[in-house]
Amino acid sequence: MRGRKPIPTAIKRARGNPGKRPLNDNEPQPARAIPLCPEFLDGAAREEWQRVTVLLDRSGILSEIDGTLLAGYCQAYSRWQYAERQLQKYGPVVLSPDKKFPLPSPYLAIANKALEQMHKFCVEYGMTPSSRSRVTTVPRRVSNPEDPKNRFFPT
Repeated sequence: MRGRKPIPTAIKRARGNPGKRPLNDNEPQPARAIPLCPEFLDGAAREEWQRVTVLLDRSGILSEIDGTLLAGYCQAYSRWQYAERQLQKYGPVVLSPDKKFPLPSPYLAIANKALEQMHKFCVEYGMTPSSRSRVTTVPRRVSNPEDPKNRFFPT
């Protein structure tokens, strides 16, 4: 589907529903939580999982349901890292099997594809400077906005 991505109902409510359009009361609201790291992730992917889940949780946009997509990002990161190391070792150009002419290294295609996959995930989660401005989180609700202590200790 083309066009703008829909704004979550919780965000519309927090903004006071400026468009005055009907709100989707049946929109899923997954609980905020850091998903468990899948066992199949390799070492580099697990390290990236640990790094990025902390950052996304701090941003308030991570939920348990995001685990599969996040695992895909981490695997792409691991492949990209591996392919880049191989490119450093062998270079971006290799000789054909019969050694008659140069060819682009297969690791170049692997690195480029993995980077493309990582970029798509990063855009979805606001991890690039330009996409960051399009990702919003729901602000914390304050029980009584008139109470001065809620300025410092929101509930």
